[in-house]
Amino acid sequence: MLRIILARPGSTEYDEQRRIQGTLSIPLSEQGAQQVAEIVRALSDSKIEAVYSSPCRSAEETAEAIGEVAGVKVKLLEKLKNLNHGLWEGKLIEEVRQKQPKVYRQWQEHPETVCPPDGEMLESARDRVYSALSRILKKYKNGTIALVAPEPLASLIGCYLSGDVLGDLWKVDCECGSWESIDIEPDAVMSVKN
Repeated sequence: MLRIILARPGSTEYDEQRRIQGTLSIPLSEQGAQQVAEIVRALSDSKIEAVYSSPCRSAEETAEAIGEVAGVKVKLLEKLKNLNHGLWEGKLIEEVRQKQPKVYRQWQEHPETVCPPDGEMLESARDRVYSALSRILKKYKNGTIALVAPEPLASLIGCYLSGDVLGDLWKVDCECGSWESIDIEPDAVMSVKN
C-alpha cells in the first residue's frame, strides 16, 4: 500500500485577493508561511520517503519545508506545473465572473469544455499530470510520499488517485495550506487509467 500525502501550498497574496494564479510563480504570504508551519507540524511523524513539487514558488517553499523535516530532497516536476489560465492569470475571479458570466458558469460546471484565452485545456493538463503520476506510481509501490501542488492541479491529482469527479475549480473556500492522505494500490490505479 502506498500512502500519498497531497499537500496544497500555503496561500499567496493572490490567493488572499482571490486572483487567478495559474502558472504565475508567487511566493508564500505571511499567512501562507503559517499554514506551511501547520502542515509540517501535522506531518512530522509521517516517515515521508520522497517529496515531489510543482515548479512554482509557493509549492516549492511548501515542499522544501516538508522535505526538510522528512530529511529528503525535493524533486521538482515540470509536468506538475499548474493549469495555464492564459489571459485570466492575475485577474480577480470576480472580474472574470462579471465580464464573462457564461464562460465562468461553464468553467464551474464543465471545466473540460473551456479553454481560457491563450491558456490550456483541462485535458492537456490532465494528460501531463497523469504521465507524471504514472511514473511515480511505477517507482513507489509502498511507503509514504508527498506531492505538493496548487489548485486546480491538486484537484486533478486527487481525482486521478481516488477516481473522484472533478468539481468546481475555483472553490469558494480556498484550500491553501491543506493536505490529505490518500492510500492506494499503485497497480490498481495504473490498470484503471490505462
